[in-house]
Amino acid sequence: MKNKKWVLLIALIIILMCVFVKPLRDMIEQLFFLFGMYDVEYIKGYILSFGIWAPVVSFWLMLFQSVVAPLPAFLITFSNAALFGWIKGAILSWSSAMAGAALCFFIAKWFGRGVVEKLTSKPALNNMDDFFKKYGSYTILIARLLPFISFDIVSYAAGLTSMGFWPFLWATGIGQLPATIIYSYAGEMLAGGAQKFVLGLLLLFAITILTIMLKKIWQNKKAQKLHMQIEKQIKEVC
Repeated sequence: MKNKKWVLLIALIIILMCVFVKPLRDMIEQLFFLFGMYDVEYIKGYILSFGIWAPVVSFWLMLFQSVVAPLPAFLITFSNAALFGWIKGAILSWSSAMAGAALCFFIAKWFGRGVVEKLTSKPALNNMDDFFKKYGSYTILIARLLPFISFDIVSYAAGLTSMGFWPFLWATGIGQLPATIIYSYAGEMLAGGAQKFVLGLLLLFAITILTIMLKKIWQNKKAQKLHMQIEKQIKEVC
């Protein structure tokens, strides 16, 4: 209980600083604008502007976008691959994404559902609740492998369950790795010559098609399940 009070106090200080300290407030506004551009070149330029501190800044950017769930993480992953090569970029993106996932998990544990709903969205969180009820301890691994489900929402939702931190971290690490490698490889291609650029676009196109297909299959399954439930209710009434 004492530790929780300290966490709440630190969180309150950080929030007050973000609101009342102008340089910090301006930096946060700049980051929202930066991510809102959906342009890898802007992200790359911002990271590069910090010189030797570029990897550290990239790490903190991933943490920032993890807490503010609607921001797109793939922009940082692409930028890391283009700036540091796909292998080093993938390591940086994966490790920072893991740190971000852990942060979201503990925010949910410490502050509860009300705060998480403000940081994410209530409908998205409700969908994840259903996911956890259906798949139990396998939810983290399954959700991480589905590209149309936000990694941050999964982390927040996991923190609201009775799941322990280490099982969460292992499942997150394994589930997050394939997407990180694919996006990092594509990111380096997009930063290369004409041939690599075309291959990168083709890879991204393939990922997009796969994502759409998986999402459609997922929606069809949900619709089929709902239809079966309605039929069952009708039979019970009759």
